[in-house]
Amino acid sequence: MVSQTPTGELCSIPALLARNVQVHGAKAAYREKEFGIWQSWTWAQTAQEIRNMALGLMVLGINRGDHVAIIGRNRPALYWSMVAAQMCGAVPVPLYQDAVAEEMAYVLDHCGARFVIVGDQEQVDKVLEVQDRLPNIEHILYHDKRGMRKYDHSHLNWLHDVAEEGRAGHQRVEAELDARIAELTWDHTCVMLYTSGTTGKPKGVVLSNRNVIETARNSSEFDRLAAGDDILAYLPMAWVGDFIFSVGQAYWTGFCVNCPESAATMMTDLREIGPTYFFAPPRVFEGQLTSVMIRMEDAGRFKKKLFDHFMAVARRVGPDILDGKPVSGMDRLRYALGDLLVYGPLKNTLGFSRIRVGYTAGEAIGPEIFDFYRSLGINLKQLYGQTEATVFITQQPDGQVRSDTVGVPSPGVEVRIADNGEVLYRSPGTFVAYYKNPESTASTKDPEGWVATGDAGFFEEGTGHLRIIDRAKDVGKMADGSLFAPKYVENKLKFYPNILEAVVFGAGRDRCTAFINIDLTAVGNWAERNNIAYSSYQELAGHPKVLDTIQRHVEEVNASVAQDRMLSGCQIHRFLVLHKELDADDGEMTRTRKVRRNIVAEKFSDLIAGLYDGAKQVSTRTEVTYEDGRKGYISATLELRDAKVVPVAKSRKEAA
Repeated sequence: MVSQTPTGELCSIPALLARNVQVHGAKAAYREKEFGIWQSWTWAQTAQEIRNMALGLMVLGINRGDHVAIIGRNRPALYWSMVAAQMCGAVPVPLYQDAVAEEMAYVLDHCGARFVIVGDQEQVDKVLEVQDRLPNIEHILYHDKRGMRKYDHSHLNWLHDVAEEGRAGHQRVEAELDARIAELTWDHTCVMLYTSGTTGKPKGVVLSNRNVIETARNSSEFDRLAAGDDILAYLPMAWVGDFIFSVGQAYWTGFCVNCPESAATMMTDLREIGPTYFFAPPRVFEGQLTSVMIRMEDAGRFKKKLFDHFMAVARRVGPDILDGKPVSGMDRLRYALGDLLVYGPLKNTLGFSRIRVGYTAGEAIGPEIFDFYRSLGINLKQLYGQTEATVFITQQPDGQVRSDTVGVPSPGVEVRIADNGEVLYRSPGTFVAYYKNPESTASTKDPEGWVATGDAGFFEEGTGHLRIIDRAKDVGKMADGSLFAPKYVENKLKFYPNILEAVVFGAGRDRCTAFINIDLTAVGNWAERNNIAYSSYQELAGHPKVLDTIQRHVEEVNASVAQDRMLSGCQIHRFLVLHKELDADDGEMTRTRKVRRNIVAEKFSDLIAGLYDGAKQVSTRTEVTYEDGRKGYISATLELRDAKVVPVAKSRKEAA
């Protein structure tokens, strides 16, 4: 039974929208770049657009509790459709736009969506491809009508026409719409987001208005977010982070959500907007740094020397200046000169000139990469979270930012470590349930509300900061009983710009081995500078000089791992560079780029066998998926290499 909420409380996203019209009505709420031109909507205009959509959905017969699937790139109209669905008492269910039709079919069937709102023709085609298996779908609404002229429109509608129909017929349905809006309480479902499905089928995470709004309020107050802030909405709308930033926090604070024209123009649009609040996974920051370093390698001698000199100053004193720690007057003067000549222009080029708060999460970020951005004066911090927590579990307070921890519990969040080392939490953001999956709900969330994250970690003594070691299920034992934590080693490998992805094996074995993906941009640029010709990723990945470079990286990581007595057994004895990039379309990664270890191990079992059998070469044939969905095969003969490991001296206690 739905509980009642105290009168006057801002207990739903539509209620926050109404508040924003009153308080921030003339301020920009959304911007979108289309055909190279930015278009803007105020909160008052946004509210009218959303209401017209909601009225149109009412005319089409949307019911309370219906699930409305939303598929497409970040566009104001698709964000509006989420709130319009909420106004009608329905539940928005955003899907990953780059998912193939089969992946979409599972989610559409599981949630029983009656309405599907899509961005463009590409997404319409995917839904139509599987619609014969999805009898629940009654209406497909599309935002961009380009290419849609000759389709059968008996169950297809242009979203603009639906909104116009709602506006024209408002007298018939607006009383009912107002009644549904007034019914919304803390405990009504705000959104349903599907997990990435790292270990199995995605699960539908039900998040209530309480989960989203209290989390948005606490996290916004933590970082002093306000109506004057700007964000760039470019991450998948199906990801919980985008929902909390672009809907939850945006509606709580009244800040402006800016949608880029396309993925190809994202970096240009980022520079034009200059967000004050920015989130990116480590791969985005890594990619930007790689691009900077590539450009500097191609720069003239004087420019390169100037960059190296002032970056040395920045690395030494930049983070201290950012954190307000004591720095000598001379160093402040050097840093100010560096800001004028190097840091300022570089931040402007990256689009980071106005950033007041920046976050990264999802994977560990390399200390060197993290420190690089902070040395420029960019307030980059780390957070730890998951879909089931409505993102926030821990955050780093200003002045307590470090590369090796994920911070302290977020406001309103309790965190403790279980006896087996697993991180547990409970908070106002703790999810309601997994949709149609009471068994998984019960195994994840106990009767007292504590949620098992699946991650192993510990609190540092003295600081109270949380450190994450690895996924709890991935932490195991080597054959000799020493600890096996693959993510710890993989993250160290990915700190190198030349390495895009790494997968480490070794549980139950006498030594560790690894698969490595090179970063085609970084390694390709190196190859061009050294006059090394190549025609494909496969050819470059197998080049002897590339393998030599990767071997040096592996051996440097081994030296680093050897310094940690607890994890020194995780040094990599043998490795290979894969002949293809791990790809979500091939099932090797999730849509959020998390490796599906079991699938990779099964798919490349012949390569793993070669690594442990001592083979010098292995010939293999691998099925791949092309961009148009066709399947094919690629064949390759891979070189398997040994890496030098560092002997670890036994302690006196062990020797005894």
